[in-house]
Amino acid sequence: MTVLSHDRYCDEIAHQVGELRTVVTSGTDLAATVPTCPDWSLEQLVRHMGGALRWVDALVRTRAQENIPDERIPLLGGPDGVGDAAALDDWLAESGELVVGALREAGPDAKVWSWAGVPASGFWARRMTHEITVHRADAALAAGLPYEVAPDVAADAVDEWLQLVQWVQRHEPHAAAGELLVADRAIRLHATDAPAEPGAGPGGTAVPPAEAWGRVVELTERGVVWRPGHEETAVTLRGPLTSVLLAFYGRLPLDGPGLEVLGEREVLEFWLEKAKFG
Repeated sequence: MTVLSHDRYCDEIAHQVGELRTVVTSGTDLAATVPTCPDWSLEQLVRHMGGALRWVDALVRTRAQENIPDERIPLLGGPDGVGDAAALDDWLAESGELVVGALREAGPDAKVWSWAGVPASGFWARRMTHEITVHRADAALAAGLPYEVAPDVAADAVDEWLQLVQWVQRHEPHAAAGELLVADRAIRLHATDAPAEPGAGPGGTAVPPAEAWGRVVELTERGVVWRPGHEETAVTLRGPLTSVLLAFYGRLPLDGPGLEVLGEREVLEFWLEKAKFG
């Protein structure tokens, strides 16, 4: 399970900002409700995402050793006025340029505060990559636009999600995370359109390109653990990797197009209900 390079994360943030800007300027009603985040309109989602990018820019650019309050971050909430797609687009573009520039200048190892026990700029490059990858899906679904993500990014997004849930279980347990501390439940994720990573086979041997990407996720009394693999489990979520990612993040229904649930569906539903890091 290889973490992507710092440059790859920076490139992907820039790419995802561009894709999100396309949604903003597509003519979609900015007041439309986001089905996967029903408390937000499309404009509120974009303002949240752009604000997150500006927050991380401030953290990384100043090498912050503690969190920075919202009121100290210029234009955190976005441009004045509501419903102005051009102004929102310009602000989002600048937000992306700021954070990507700060991350590239810092490199992956600069000491920067984070909330998840990894006080380095590299944490934020990875976190923002997957934050915008998933929120861009939210925006695309709200706009009725197609959505795809590169296989390496989708696979890493699954792994990062699992790591964050694991960290919360160990360091900031809440009621839902605590309910996941159970034994003898396992989930398999199986991509029908993406090869396994090199070196993911038994004993670290190279995996033939024809073998599909997969993860085995085990719930244990000490926390979630996972590994590459395809051994039998109680339940399997199977489909295109992008769809598997979005379903695993609760962005697509389990019976969405191209997805299959094989085995004990209630085990997967239990995970989706309880797996949170916020």
